[in-house]
Amino acid sequence: MAKERIVSAESQAGDLSHGEMDLQRTLRPTMLDDFTGQPRLRDRLRIALTAALERNEPMEHLLLHGPPGLGKTTLAHVVASEMGSRAYVTSGPAMTKGSDLVGTLTRMQAGDILFIDEIHRLPAAVEEYIYPAMEDFKIDFTLDSGMHAKVVTYHLKPFTLIGATTRAGLLSSALRSRFGLSHRLDYYETEALESILVRAMNFMGIESITPDAKVRIAERSRGTPRICLRLLRRVRDFAQVQNDGRIDADAVTGALALEGVDEMGLDTLDRAYMQTVMKVYDGGPVGLEAIAATMGEDATTLEDLVEPYLLQIGHLARTRQGRQLTGAARDWLEARPI
Repeated sequence: MAKERIVSAESQAGDLSHGEMDLQRTLRPTMLDDFTGQPRLRDRLRIALTAALERNEPMEHLLLHGPPGLGKTTLAHVVASEMGSRAYVTSGPAMTKGSDLVGTLTRMQAGDILFIDEIHRLPAAVEEYIYPAMEDFKIDFTLDSGMHAKVVTYHLKPFTLIGATTRAGLLSSALRSRFGLSHRLDYYETEALESILVRAMNFMGIESITPDAKVRIAERSRGTPRICLRLLRRVRDFAQVQNDGRIDADAVTGALALEGVDEMGLDTLDRAYMQTVMKVYDGGPVGLEAIAATMGEDATTLEDLVEPYLLQIGHLARTRQGRQLTGAARDWLEARPI
């Protein structure tokens, strides 16, 4: 159930239905000047890219970490476009053995980008191949076995590795230390999300939208562009059927009420979590396993998909004794009697 939440920052199959895959490619900025938000990261990248281009060298290896849906994959494509090179995209779980990585690296040309999503999930055997590739642009692999074993060194063309992870703490220190640039992506401000909405509406052919409607969509997007665009699609459909195609504040409220999303971007599962802690455990502190058992939900689902946003908006505190609702959460619940 939680995987299909409209406010989940994870990519969903529904995001790419009915031709949305082509729209996603169109909406994705190709140059750094078109990328909205993350001002500190953009400044750092602009300097690194300019310096690399002037020296005619590949950019330093880059590690991007932070919550999903904030643009890590998009930035990999932006770097490739700025460098005039090609981006090879893969993920940690997709690389099960060293030959998977070797096959990709040997196809790459000078200056190309290798983007590895969920890099913290790389198997240890594959990670061993990455170290010499990142440092010396070479890989060593063994032919045959036993007394006939022979180590062959393959020299690679200089490339840039961009790694993305939602759990930087799970990266080995050996791998983390090999990245010249490392940056955490922050949640987006409402103004930045409004700019993303304007760009998306131009490509989607949406002409009739009121300023307060844009603000309401942005405010309910949890600071995440992926969620913002998903909400826009739901509002567009609602307005087309129920509001003569006009997207105004009432259309936003009506569309997202059907999805269970309130004015703070909380959905049914978020509210059920807080109500459980408040009503059953008097606001906490209480252990995560106890909350999960009471709700009939998986503890990992609650920890990964519910708690981060409640922590972000200051409605939840993690203490040594367990989870505890903050004063802001208590006030919010008192104002919304169930």
